[in-house]
Amino acid sequence: MQKIKTGIVGGAGYTGGELLRVLLRHSNAHISFVHSTSNAGEMLSKVHTDLMGETDMKFASELDQNIDVLFLCVGHGDAKKFLASNEIKSSIKIIDLSQDFRLAENAVVGDRQFVYGLPELNKASIEAAQNIANPGCFATAIQLSLLPLAAQGALTDVFTTGITGSTGAGQSLTSTNHFSWRANNIQAYKTLQHQHIHEIGQSLNQLQSNKKAAVHFVPWRGDFTRGIFVSSVLSSNLSLEALYEMYQNFYSTAAFTQVSKNNIDLKQVVNTNKCLIHIEQAGDKITIHTVLDNLLKGAVGQAVQNMNLIFGLEETTGLQLKANYF
Repeated sequence: MQKIKTGIVGGAGYTGGELLRVLLRHSNAHISFVHSTSNAGEMLSKVHTDLMGETDMKFASELDQNIDVLFLCVGHGDAKKFLASNEIKSSIKIIDLSQDFRLAENAVVGDRQFVYGLPELNKASIEAAQNIANPGCFATAIQLSLLPLAAQGALTDVFTTGITGSTGAGQSLTSTNHFSWRANNIQAYKTLQHQHIHEIGQSLNQLQSNKKAAVHFVPWRGDFTRGIFVSSVLSSNLSLEALYEMYQNFYSTAAFTQVSKNNIDLKQVVNTNKCLIHIEQAGDKITIHTVLDNLLKGAVGQAVQNMNLIFGLEETTGLQLKANYF
């Protein structure tokens, strides 16, 4: 098979660097260019120093339109501005990692229709898509914990907490992501107002049409670099055995989402495209735990998973990665 020609816009940040690491090892992908306004002409390995000896590519200042797919690894709001100021050939597929096109009311831009790229929910639509709005990291973790219940119409109020590593805040230095502040520290932020709540609700309502599902989410900043751990508490009259059967059936064909009857932890998933789910029960309350890597299953890994689906490849191509367990 001829290799998929890929381009990356916004290649200097955390997601751009992670996408480079995955695509350089992807057997069916070729990186045609990596665009960065601030680093044009510099070696990729000058910014992403772990790539020294792996590529001699330089950041480009121009867009090469001789590609099959364009990844937008830019900040929220910047993807929409980029498409407004750059005419991209209609034959080029776009996978956007910002939040600009995730909601239905923002999913049509000119002649482009963006499909919400959560494979466990929209696999058939992704396979036929020309443009993908990649889900958010917290949104992915929370949705995967709740989709089987939504499919049964069993959600009402869900109370969720989640903690994320510092890479979730992006590469630009702020008062809450530098080492001195993060070390030995945690903090709640955007309590009940996180931007991912809207896309979560959109997906849950796609399965549970009564629109009774309400997620009350408190996110936390954690003292580690990468990974997300989410716990969702809700009422259920189902037995633990029935819940596990429901979840295992729902994810029986999922390439990367696994249901575990044992306790789960971040080290099982960091540096992989996996999402692990574990369920606990006490009386009529259940807690659903999910873990994933915010830069992979929560961003870049899922974007490449979507690329594989669009181009008819095995979903796992280039994504059979080893966890950093020790």
